[in-house]
Amino acid sequence: MSNQGQAQGRAQAPAPAAAQAPRQAVVEGVLERITYANEETGYTVARVDTGRGAGDLLTVVGSLLGAQPGESLRMEGRWGSHPQYGKQFTVENYTTVLPATIQGIRRYLGSGLIKGIGPKIAERIVEHFGTDTLDVIEQAPERLVEVPGLGPKRTRLIGAAWEEQKAIKEVMVFLQGVGVSTSIAVRIYKKYGDASISVVRNQPYRLAADVWGIGFLTADKIAQAVGIPHDSPDRVKAGLQYALSQSTDQGHCFLPEERLIADAVKLLQVDTGLVIECLAALAEDPEGVVRERVPGPEGQPVTAVYLIPFHRAELSLAAQLTRLLHTEEDRMPAFRDVAWDKALAWLADRTGASLAPEQEEAVRLALTRKVAVLTGGPGCGKSFTVRSIVELARAKKAKVVLAAPTGRAAKRLAELTGAEASTVHRLLELKPGGDAAYDRDRPLEADLVVVDEASMLDLLLANKLVKAVAPGAHLLLVGDVDQLPSVGAGEVLGDLLAPDSPVPAVRLTRIFRQAQQSGVVTNAHRINAGLAPVTTGLPDFFLFAEDETEDAARVTVEVAARRIPAKFGLDPRRDVQVLAPMHRGPAGAGALNGLLQQAVTPARPDLPEKRFGGRVFRVGDKVTQIRNNYEKGANGVFNGTVGVVTSLDTVEQRLTVRTDEDEEVPYDFDELDELAHAYAVTIHRSQGSEYPAVVIPVTNSAWMMLQRNLLYTAVTRARKLVVLVGSRKAIAQAVRTVSAGRRFTALAHRLAGVGGHSGV
Repeated sequence: MSNQGQAQGRAQAPAPAAAQAPRQAVVEGVLERITYANEETGYTVARVDTGRGAGDLLTVVGSLLGAQPGESLRMEGRWGSHPQYGKQFTVENYTTVLPATIQGIRRYLGSGLIKGIGPKIAERIVEHFGTDTLDVIEQAPERLVEVPGLGPKRTRLIGAAWEEQKAIKEVMVFLQGVGVSTSIAVRIYKKYGDASISVVRNQPYRLAADVWGIGFLTADKIAQAVGIPHDSPDRVKAGLQYALSQSTDQGHCFLPEERLIADAVKLLQVDTGLVIECLAALAEDPEGVVRERVPGPEGQPVTAVYLIPFHRAELSLAAQLTRLLHTEEDRMPAFRDVAWDKALAWLADRTGASLAPEQEEAVRLALTRKVAVLTGGPGCGKSFTVRSIVELARAKKAKVVLAAPTGRAAKRLAELTGAEASTVHRLLELKPGGDAAYDRDRPLEADLVVVDEASMLDLLLANKLVKAVAPGAHLLLVGDVDQLPSVGAGEVLGDLLAPDSPVPAVRLTRIFRQAQQSGVVTNAHRINAGLAPVTTGLPDFFLFAEDETEDAARVTVEVAARRIPAKFGLDPRRDVQVLAPMHRGPAGAGALNGLLQQAVTPARPDLPEKRFGGRVFRVGDKVTQIRNNYEKGANGVFNGTVGVVTSLDTVEQRLTVRTDEDEEVPYDFDELDELAHAYAVTIHRSQGSEYPAVVIPVTNSAWMMLQRNLLYTAVTRARKLVVLVGSRKAIAQAVRTVSAGRRFTALAHRLAGVGGHSGV
């Protein structure tokens, strides 16, 4: 939610009650517009036309869950007065009343409430049917073909949209009593249809597993409202699985049993004994959890508790890597006895540069060993090494497949090698549900698979990828292990580089001369070594010192939206990216997005826009997908995909995004909670992407998040220019602080000899 929205919400909040509470009252009117809505709580500030004329609109506040502009509402509540905004009505509950007058019907239909009907079509329908309009749509929608310009297809769509709207309304009315937000209510209806009320009433914890956007806490609130006991075993089991799920969101593949029990007791506020009993029952359940003794981060054995998909993936990934490493087959046998001196001389002639000794070692490893890792910081020649490996493999007629976790990284890999590259998701052709078209039974047709930005590979995706590599094919993982680990669970690249890992690896450490002239590269290595970046006298690395967080936010916007475009000729939307350590706070990605949108894509009378919760979407907005959705686009649209809004249709209730993979993806308005603005993103979300210029607010308000690998990752996202904005003290804190503790993962232990189970 934007700070502006929060301020509005606070400003419009009802005045404190007087000594004597105002009497209950009823107000009827047409909802004209929603000026603020909190999607989580349903708290809404709206303007209502009560028919008093003179354009006089009443401010109403409270829970108007599911109400849409254009609807006639009958609201029960209390009158009050706000010291700043004057007279207002606080709504306690409401019902929708279908309008009776021609003017009311026209406004109702033209509001965009019913998909397929905009103001012009509403005008035509009402002109034809008059006050019978709503009865016709309800009882005989096929008669809409009588309206000039309405064909059978549009008529059917309007009828279906009307029915769905009615059904959703019923669910809304029920869910209003248990405090569920509008967008989640719509999603519950889409998932369960007519069974929605039954599922919510009888199996509320199913919602947390089945419906995206509903976590345990929301399901628990609903369960409480429908009377599920506080100490119900169903509640405790759901809470345990939620605690594990939360830990995977923080990057862990498992939790030690003692920590899980303590987390669950704190979350659920129930007896420890009950939690232990329910955990034992979950461990017995084939679809519950898995318990296993593994070494903890300090090497001491712990009882690890896994959600089943993560346990399976870890066993499988270890087994598949071991299988690839030890297979006798080789799809590139030409490199077993190649004359390396000749091959490298040919390569130098072809590329116009010789390889350094450690680069040569990496080339030999990738072409002679079945699995290899290439790591190193910026300016150390990873890209040139990859290009050299691909050139030599191609010279021997090997089929090379190139991939990266993000669309931007794949584009960069394609430019570097002159060959086609795709995202890992597209390469595997992931299908709805997350299954891949390519797997162990149908491997990729490739002799060499090269994956760049491998620090981003989480456990689940790495497992899918490695399963799809054919026996005898070579797999090369390329990435910078000093960057932040993957957003998803696991620390795959770090585990493959563990001291006793069987996977051969080369770490490039020498910074090449041309890279030494770059302030971006030099400072990235300084930060990684625990030294403060140099911020004066460089043409490509600057600091705007601002000690106050609000000032840093203002300067960040000024630099990104105006100063960099003016001085360097860069496009503020395409070429400049603001990277914030965290989402919240005055200089967090959330607040900065609101300010940057105002600066880069301001509201215009001729520009359509859609308000959704606390956000407004406009044509030209830079946006990012915030969940994996396998149903969207050609092969799904994935968390972190960035794009620009290219069209917005208020009649069809849909906007279209052109992604950075050049795919046009439509979003219905009720799917807009899958999108967030991306003028500013968190540093975690920027992994795998590269931008001509980055602006990084580093403020004291983000103190707890400031760590060396966070700042290092942000700086290494820039190709040409870095601007830091904030306090020197905060920058020093980030450089000084080494990330505390490894993630809970047992992949390194399984690879080191215990192995996995290859049948998964």
